[in-house]
Amino acid sequence: MTETTSGATPRTPEFRMATGLFLSLRQDLITDAFAYRPLPPMRTDGPVVRRLPKRIRPHMAYLPHAVVGFLAFFVVMLTSTSSGEFVAPLSSLVMGLVAATPVLMTLVRPVGAFWAAVAATGVLAVVGSRVNDVWPWSPGAFFSYLVTATVAAMRMRPRAAGWIWLVTLAGGIVLPVVLDRGEPVDVAPMAFVLAVSLLVVTVRNIRKEAAQEVSAQQEVTAVERDRRTLLEERTTIARELHDVVAHHMSVVAIQAEAAPYRVKNPPPELEAAFATIRENAVAALTELRRVLGVVRSADYEAPDAPQPTLASLDGLLANVRDAGLSVDKTVTGAVRELPQGVELSAYRIIQEALSNTLRHAPGAAASVEVSYVLGGLGIRVVNAAAIGDVRPSPGAGHGITGMRERVAMLEGEMTAGKTATGGYEVAVFIPARGRQDGAQEPAQGTA
Repeated sequence: MTETTSGATPRTPEFRMATGLFLSLRQDLITDAFAYRPLPPMRTDGPVVRRLPKRIRPHMAYLPHAVVGFLAFFVVMLTSTSSGEFVAPLSSLVMGLVAATPVLMTLVRPVGAFWAAVAATGVLAVVGSRVNDVWPWSPGAFFSYLVTATVAAMRMRPRAAGWIWLVTLAGGIVLPVVLDRGEPVDVAPMAFVLAVSLLVVTVRNIRKEAAQEVSAQQEVTAVERDRRTLLEERTTIARELHDVVAHHMSVVAIQAEAAPYRVKNPPPELEAAFATIRENAVAALTELRRVLGVVRSADYEAPDAPQPTLASLDGLLANVRDAGLSVDKTVTGAVRELPQGVELSAYRIIQEALSNTLRHAPGAAASVEVSYVLGGLGIRVVNAAAIGDVRPSPGAGHGITGMRERVAMLEGEMTAGKTATGGYEVAVFIPARGRQDGAQEPAQGTA
C-alpha cells in the first residue's frame, strides 16, 4: 500500500524507510562531522575519587584525557614495532603518528576522528601492505581503529554505534576492491571485536540517558512538590490572617460607626474622629483582601483599581493628620512620573514610616521630604522624640524590615536610625528613570 498526495509522486513505505535511514546516518556521522566538541572534565565527586587525597582529587578530572593520550602513545609504539625490517625507522614512526592521530582527535572532534580513522586505515593499508597480517588492518591500525571507534561512540548518541559498525564492515569489504587487491579480506575479527565493544558502549549510553531523564523528572517533581508546599503554606497564612486581622478590623469598623450613637449630642470632633477610624478600618480591610488574594493563589490577577502612587501622598498625609500627627511635606526637584513599582514602593515606605511615628512617637511632629534627583528618587521621613508620658504602642518590628526589602528589590539604598535629638530618621534612595523623556517643570513647596 502506498500513500499519495496531490501533485506528488507516490512514495512506498520502503522508500520512506530508506529515506529515514539516510537522514539518520547524515545526522549522526555527516552533519557537522568536524564540529569542535572538547571532552569535558570528569566529575570528582564519585565514590572512588572522593577517597583520594585532596591534592590528587582535582587532577583526577582530566583522567579520561590522560587515558586517551596513553592509548595514542601505545598506538605509536605498536605500529612502529609491528612494521618490521621492511620499513625504515623514520617511516615506521610516521605510520605510528598517522595511526595515533584519530585517537587524539576523539578529545576534540569525535565524529571527525572516526572518519580520520577510516582514512588512516586506507593509508596504512597501502603503505604497510607488505607487513599487514590481517589486511587491511595491521596490528597498530587495528588497535587504533578499535579505540577511535569506541571512544567516538561513547561521545555520540546510542544509535550512532550501529552506523559506525556498518560503515566499518562496508569499508572492510569495499576497500580491497578500490585498491585492486586480489586476496580475500578477513573482516571477521574487526567486525566481532568492534561489535562487542560498541554493544558495551551502547548499553552504557542508554543507561546514562535513562539516568539523566530520571534525574530531570525528579527535579521537575521536586519543583512541583515545593510549589505545592508553598501554596499550602500561603493558604494557611491567608486563613490565619483572615481569622485574626480581618475579624478585629471588622469589629473596629463596626464599633467606630456605632460609637457616635451611644453618646448624646457628641461633639463634631468626636464624630469626625470616629468617621476617620471607620474609613481607615475599611481601607485596611480592602488592602487585606487584596493581600489575601495574592497569598492564596499563585496566579492571582491584580484588581482593576489603581495602586497608590506619590500623587496620592496628600491624601495619606491628610489621613495621618486626622489621626493626630503633625506632618509637613516638602517636594524638591523636577517632578516626573516614575515606574509604577517605584511609585508604589515610595508610597508604602512613607506610609510605614508615618505609621511607625504614630505608634512609637505619639504626639511628635514629622516631616516628609521627596526629592526628584537625577537618576532616582530620594525619600526622607524624620520625626521628633515622643512628647509627654504617652506610652508607645507595641510593634512586631517588621516595618523597617519590610521597607528594606522593598528598597533592596529596587536595588536602592536605605538608612534608618535615631537622630541626635532623640527622634528617628528614615532615608531612602531608589534608582529610577522617568517614564517620559521630558520632565515637568521643577516644583518646590511645603505643605
